[in-house]
Amino acid sequence: MAATYNNLYLDARRALKAAGSDNAQLEAQELLCFASGKGRQELLRDMSLYAAAPITERFEGLMKRRLAGEPVAYLIGEWDFYGMTLDISPDVLVPRDDTEILARQAIERASAYSEEVRVLDLCAGSGCVGLAIAKHCPNARVLLGDVSEGALRVCRQNTRRHGLTSQVSACQVDALEKPSSALWDFDVIASNPPYIPTGELDTLEVSRFEPRLALDGGTDGLDFYRAITEKWASSLRPGGWLICEVGIGQVGKVEELFYRHGFKDIQTYQDTGEVWRVVEGRREG
Repeated sequence: MAATYNNLYLDARRALKAAGSDNAQLEAQELLCFASGKGRQELLRDMSLYAAAPITERFEGLMKRRLAGEPVAYLIGEWDFYGMTLDISPDVLVPRDDTEILARQAIERASAYSEEVRVLDLCAGSGCVGLAIAKHCPNARVLLGDVSEGALRVCRQNTRRHGLTSQVSACQVDALEKPSSALWDFDVIASNPPYIPTGELDTLEVSRFEPRLALDGGTDGLDFYRAITEKWASSLRPGGWLICEVGIGQVGKVEELFYRHGFKDIQTYQDTGEVWRVVEGRREG
C-alpha cells in the first residue's frame, strides 16, 4: 500500500526511537531525503505526497540497515560537523558533536595569531577538525595527518569539496612514532586519537561498523596520549598549543601526561553532556 512521505517519516522516527536512537527525528529525515533524492526543504514541501514504490523500497532497505546498527553517515555517505557537510566512509569515524569542542578550542588558539598559523590535525580521520579550523581561520595552513590511506582519501575529498586546497594538505603520519624532521614548527596540534581500551572494544556498538584502527587506544586507552605528549612536543614552536580530545574518565591521566612532558597553562573543557572532553596545554618557551 502506498504511503505518504509523512507516514514514512513518522513510522521511521517511531522505529528509531524504539531502537534507542537519541536523534530519531534527524536520522529519519536524513534517510528519507537520501532515499528520495530530495533536499530537506523539498521533503518538507512534499510531505503530503505519496512516495513512489522504488523510493519506498529504497527507504525501507536503508531503515533495515540502520536498525541493525549501521550509522546513518555510512548509509548516506556524508555528515555535518561544525557547519560543514563532509564526505564520510567506513574508513573514518563518524564526526560527533563532542568533537566540536576540540575544533572550537583549536579555532580559538589559531585565531589568536595575526599572521600565518601552522596547524596539524593529528589522527585526522575525515579531516573534520582541521577543515573546520581552515574554514574559520583564513590565515591557517593546515596539515591533515593520518596513518590510514582510506582516511587520507576522505580528507582529500573533503578538502576539495569545501574549496580549501590552497590552505589544506594531507599526508600519511603515524601518531605513535616520532615525527620526521619535515613535521615541525606547528603553532597548534589538534588531535582526536583512538582512546578506547582494547578490552572494551568488542562490548561497544561503535566497534561493529566504525574502523577499529581509529578506536583502539591500547590496553588502558592511553597509548596515543603517551606517544603524542612525548614524541610530538618538539614539533610545536615554543608557545604552541597541543589540544586533545579524551575519553570519559581519562582527563586526569591525560593532564598528568601533559604536565610530565613540560606543557604549561593546562586547561580542560566539558562537552555539552558535561563530560570532561578536551585537554590543552602550551609548550614552554
